Amino acid sequence: MKTAVSIPDDLFEQAERLARRVGATRSGLYSRAVREYLARHAPDEVTAAMDCVCDAVGEAPDGFTAAAARETLERSDW
Repeated sequence: MKTAVSIPDDLFEQAERLARRVGATRSGLYSRAVREYLARHAPDEVTAAMDCVCDAVGEAPDGFTAAAARETLERSDW
């Protein structure tokens, strides 16, 4: 879908430089940014995806692994 948005000039320039550096199109860069933003703000979807992976693996983590994972997640910015 084609759309128009307004952003500050400095943000636009930073995005342009990043797109050139990583070899992405402007549309690709903005699409990826919005996807990442949405993922960060939809923790239930992240949890559901992680639950699916755990179900697919089929093994319960040992106590140490579970505690280490919990601590890592608690220290992460979501």
